[in-house]
Amino acid sequence: MKPFKRIFLIEDDSISVFLVKKTIEASNFLTDIKVFNDGLEAIEYFEEIVGHADLFPDIIFLDLSMPVMDGWAFLEEYMQMQPRLGKDIALYVTTSSISPHDIERAKSIRVVSDFLIKPLVTYKVVELLSKLN
Repeated sequence: MKPFKRIFLIEDDSISVFLVKKTIEASNFLTDIKVFNDGLEAIEYFEEIVGHADLFPDIIFLDLSMPVMDGWAFLEEYMQMQPRLGKDIALYVTTSSISPHDIERAKSIRVVSDFLIKPLVTYKVVELLSKLN
């Protein structure tokens, strides 16, 4: 098992950020968690670090409903830049939406690994982190 995982959390709700951080901490994996408050903030950071694959995360948890740039717009931008990242990244859409339309739409996007309903539970986080070996 890799001793270290880098996680990017793209989420605007401070309570959700707190809960996800606590869930990840409870998973007992050594992690570095970087939080972005909206999709645009994340995309701008990605543009800054293109060419430095080691700075990109192992996992992205992406909320769909955010101000400035929502998760859907982030995914459009991310798909365009993804070939330049130099790293395969597991991207999970994390949302409270249970809309079948949102689930199917997310799962149809090639860069989305899965659609997860919030709140994230510890066993699911452990399972996802374990897959990164």
